Amino acid sequence: MSTIELTESTFADTINDNDIVLVDWWASWCGPCRMFAPIFEEAASTHDDIVFAKVDTEAEQALAGAAGIQSIPTLMAFRENVLVFSQPGALPGHVLEDLIEQIRGLDMEKIHAEIAAQDAG
Repeated sequence: MSTIELTESTFADTINDNDIVLVDWWASWCGPCRMFAPIFEEAASTHDDIVFAKVDTEAEQALAGAAGIQSIPTLMAFRENVLVFSQPGALPGHVLEDLIEQIRGLDMEKIHAEIAAQDAG
């Protein structure tokens, strides 16, 4: 599967409607973003069960601001509509692959219970 472009109008639905979504926040002038792009694309081509999405922070400044993006590239991972990872910086391919396996291995029942307990408290 190839990557998709997210906009302010498609972001929430994409996160809500998919089990795992990885979001690469980037800009065309950003050298580390350009270095990370082929790594992200390669992972997208080998993990059909995950949505790989990109947000151009120049074109989507309001969305980037709402997401609290302060440095690019930033990689965010959502699982079952929960932000489970957010970190600035380009990742090497093997680190991205390890991260994907960790996200797949999360006990989401436990995470949802923890969130519910925080919301109730």
